[in-house]
Amino acid sequence: MKRILTARDVEAALKGGAVFAAGGGGFADHGRMLGTAAVNAGTPELVSMDEVPDDAWIATAAAIGAPAGTTQWQMLGVDYVRAVELAQRELGEPIYGLMIGQNGKSSTLNGWLPSAILGTKVVDAVGDLRAHPTGDMGSLGLASSPEPMIQSAAGGHRANNAYIELVVRGATARISPILRKAADMSGGFIASCRNPVRASYVKAHAALGGISIALSLGEAILAAEPKGGTAVIDAICRHMQGEIIGQGTVARKAVQYRSDAFDIGTIRIEEGKKAFILHVMNEYMAVEDGANARLASYPDVITTLDRNGVPVSVGEINDGMELLVLRISKDVIPLSSSVTDPSVYPVCEKALAINLSDYALGKGAPR
Repeated sequence: MKRILTARDVEAALKGGAVFAAGGGGFADHGRMLGTAAVNAGTPELVSMDEVPDDAWIATAAAIGAPAGTTQWQMLGVDYVRAVELAQRELGEPIYGLMIGQNGKSSTLNGWLPSAILGTKVVDAVGDLRAHPTGDMGSLGLASSPEPMIQSAAGGHRANNAYIELVVRGATARISPILRKAADMSGGFIASCRNPVRASYVKAHAALGGISIALSLGEAILAAEPKGGTAVIDAICRHMQGEIIGQGTVARKAVQYRSDAFDIGTIRIEEGKKAFILHVMNEYMAVEDGANARLASYPDVITTLDRNGVPVSVGEINDGMELLVLRISKDVIPLSSSVTDPSVYPVCEKALAINLSDYALGKGAPR
């Protein structure tokens, strides 16, 4: 399935990735910059895990921070390349390919520029099909492992003297917060290269085909766009077996940035006497109705769309906006070992004061 990624693929990745961004997942302009730079600088190549030798090193290319746009951040394409170089130097062996921790408006394209510049493959695997708030949620089940891992980061707002480079080694759960703190210190958003593991481990624990799924959805959206917003929304729902579970006007957005690089809060949407509350931790983690009944919950894909079918991120939402709430059930998407790792949920549950793990771990319906 080797495939040289093109300018057309950039647009498809942005469109499909935006749905899986789940209210976060980076910035479309940033993703377009990464993808355009990659296809002009070289020939980024997407490969399936079936083509990768079991003993090859695969690392995760990720952006870390709060994507609601509430901070003064700067991250350049070269920062993703530099992060890979730092991790590879610490590893002492070549990194064969890069997977991503999650899809998103920019994160679907995180591995493309290093592929064009360094020759690493864009591996068709993801730590989570949809975007999520913590690095551990895309760590392929390594969050609770005592095995020492390598994580690097590069980036920061140059004019504010906030550019940072760092390499850390240790248990994933111990060192992931260090990179998140570095993201805050750099201006709120930083490029990283995390957790090099053998390809055999990725094959057993990742959500395989995750980038192809985003590209395929993006192509369906591009094909529907000339027919209007209703056609786009129908195409998304049909392609991913999704459903619109609510719609209405944004009555109150109460989301705040915290120094641990999280945007946390709620967004309330009202339609007549109906209400829908979206719980935000960088991304949408749950939806409840006005009686606190759970309508959707991570790892379901939860996305807000405007009437044109365009995904609207948390940072773009204002009171008075008209939005639709899309749910794609976890039952119709590939899930990785990250999603079924109980250790990744307490941080989110404490921050949001809601239960997420019961549904995520298969103990019942959303509640």
